[in-house]
Amino acid sequence: MNIIISQLTDKQIEGQGVLSWPIWSCDVSEFDWEYYQQESCLLLEGKVEVKSECETVRFSTGDFVVFPKGLKCHWKVTSPVKKHYTFN
Repeated sequence: MNIIISQLTDKQIEGQGVLSWPIWSCDVSEFDWEYYQQESCLLLEGKVEVKSECETVRFSTGDFVVFPKGLKCHWKVTSPVKKHYTFN
């Protein structure tokens, strides 16, 4: 169960309707999380480190991240986050 981090072009962002997705924000914090559905998100602001039993990833402003269904992880928000997100 790997977390996928990529960069989308403006055309891809527009084509997927990312900017119409809801926005979630979070201050500097740490918390455990489990994904009951796949989540895709685009970070508008912030820096995050996510640890699972398989990997540790870091992502920040401009990254497009996909979290797989069933992932259990620990979030460490090191700079306040604002992101567009959707569940599949």
